[in-house]
Amino acid sequence: MSALAGLWRFDGRLDAADGCTRVLAAQALYGSDASDQWSSGNIAIGRRLMRVLPEDAFDRQPLFGRGGRLALIADVRLDNRDELSQALNIPASNAQSLCDAAILLAALQRWEEEALDRLIGDFAFALWDAARQRLLLARDPLGQRPLHYHRASKFFALASMPKGLHALAEIPYAPDEERAAEFILLMPESGTRSFFANIERVQPGHVVTVTAQTLTARRYWQPRRRRIELSGPAEYGEALRHQLDQAVKCRLRGNRDVGACLSGGFDSTAVTATAARLLAPSSRRVIAFTAVPRAGYEGPCPRGQIIDEWPYAAATAAMYANIEHVAIRCPDRSPLDDLDRNFLLYDQPMLNICNVGWVHSINDAARDRKLTVLLQGFMGNQGLSYSGIELLPELFARGRWLRWWRAAHPLVARRHLRWRGAIAQTLGPWCPAGLWIWLNRLIAGTEYDVRNYAAINPTRLAELDLPARARDRGLDLSYRPWKDGRSERLWVLNRVDPGNFNKGTLGGWQIDQRDPTADVRLLEFCLAVPMEQFLREGMLRALAQNALADRVPKFILDERRKGLQGADWHEHLTPVRSEITAELARLESSPPAVRALDLPRLRRLVENWPSGGWERDSVVSSYRLALLRGISTGHFLRRATGGNQ
Repeated sequence: MSALAGLWRFDGRLDAADGCTRVLAAQALYGSDASDQWSSGNIAIGRRLMRVLPEDAFDRQPLFGRGGRLALIADVRLDNRDELSQALNIPASNAQSLCDAAILLAALQRWEEEALDRLIGDFAFALWDAARQRLLLARDPLGQRPLHYHRASKFFALASMPKGLHALAEIPYAPDEERAAEFILLMPESGTRSFFANIERVQPGHVVTVTAQTLTARRYWQPRRRRIELSGPAEYGEALRHQLDQAVKCRLRGNRDVGACLSGGFDSTAVTATAARLLAPSSRRVIAFTAVPRAGYEGPCPRGQIIDEWPYAAATAAMYANIEHVAIRCPDRSPLDDLDRNFLLYDQPMLNICNVGWVHSINDAARDRKLTVLLQGFMGNQGLSYSGIELLPELFARGRWLRWWRAAHPLVARRHLRWRGAIAQTLGPWCPAGLWIWLNRLIAGTEYDVRNYAAINPTRLAELDLPARARDRGLDLSYRPWKDGRSERLWVLNRVDPGNFNKGTLGGWQIDQRDPTADVRLLEFCLAVPMEQFLREGMLRALAQNALADRVPKFILDERRKGLQGADWHEHLTPVRSEITAELARLESSPPAVRALDLPRLRRLVENWPSGGWERDSVVSSYRLALLRGISTGHFLRRATGGNQ
């Protein structure tokens, strides 16, 4: 994995090499094994390397093609490098001594921008074309690798992480306060804004073309709407197993055992079990890490959730002789202890600092075992384990009343939903927002006022008209059901950008996080499967239940509750009320934090500390969400304006 850097002067200055050196040095955290660059007068590009893949031993970037006309720097792991090598007529014996960036360069020389449609894996790259006098920047469809840039009238600069760009004196160091306000409200990460002023990001699935006069961007990953027709559920299940096996297999590349985050849910279980099956013929193992509460913790337990997923994860691990199962208990640390480290590693605020203890503890355990690969399953809900519940409003919209009845009645009979829930799921998309909020408050006691879970300053909420921005980005702040399952899943896939956190994990622990559920082949397959295969005979996630029956314990597939990792979060928070008070005082001295946050409300929350009831929705919304997210965002704003206290 690499950290990228580049500087292109438009005004004739010839110090691009010096500037590129500074950008690389500022990102040393993310690449300690090698640092190289190339320059030609007013342009320089380079990369820092951290060796993770076996082929990284051959990485000699920047790489050059077409007689020196092209120069490439890439942060890349190609998961279909064998297929690409065959298509490019690269002999297998030659491919063995080529780094992934070399295969990427060959693909770009052969197919130019159309090569992007052929790439499977995680990547960000910059390609300099001397003949056309242009830079081409691109990121993978799900944004697993980051890439940022700054455009000014006299120069263009790029870096994997914002801290690299801040090494240039011409780029001011300040937070993007509007982006921070959107973050507090859980707005989708659409557009090019980063969390720093005047620093933009290449959006996932986009390619950016830069010349001395222009900058244009286009989305290249746009899954076409299609429908896969197979003969029956068994055939769909077999096809999904093939896609899952393919997605996991290509992400096992390396010479060592692999790590995996294993909860009690469908996605991490499917990924871990599949990895174990695929590695069984070799001597490699899967080291599976499961976050568990402290010994003896028995609650409180929020409704519909599981506070200890160890029995579920252990049942999966017991099925495979080559899984070593490791319990990770959150250390006795407060969520505030890692705020400065989060800022250093990720260059943006962390959404759920209540989870940072067990997340970082898993990373620590993986590093201590000298693992460099950690498998995840973050995107599974939109593909592999999609529930299919949007079939109900889709049938209603098409006037398929009998088919609606045949879908809804078994759901109620199996007690997945009550009739009022089935009707709400069906009619909710067309219900006026105000009525939907009122009905949920009346019937379920659920409050959808954003101020309950978001510590946004009311003045800032109105100044930026954040509810209107939310509507423009497809975020319904009343959280009504969606009309169309495909549109919802694509929206969710594009809602978050994991690049900075993946790069931060590399910098902090030398670990490459890999997510097979983000494989575009797997996702595009699931998007094309008929909705009736996901919701069938009263079973939600019917396709996954069918496909995983041979590799996952049945009681996991039958479980309706959701796991809650870090269930004992409040026990790490209560002892540090004085530290929270001190941090709030620091935030009250930070103008950006004052503008963004409802600090008086956060003060009241600390003063009126609960003595119990940590499982109640109102307490979770106020303390786990509003208070901790507010502190995380405020700390970022304070540090990004130079505060160091």
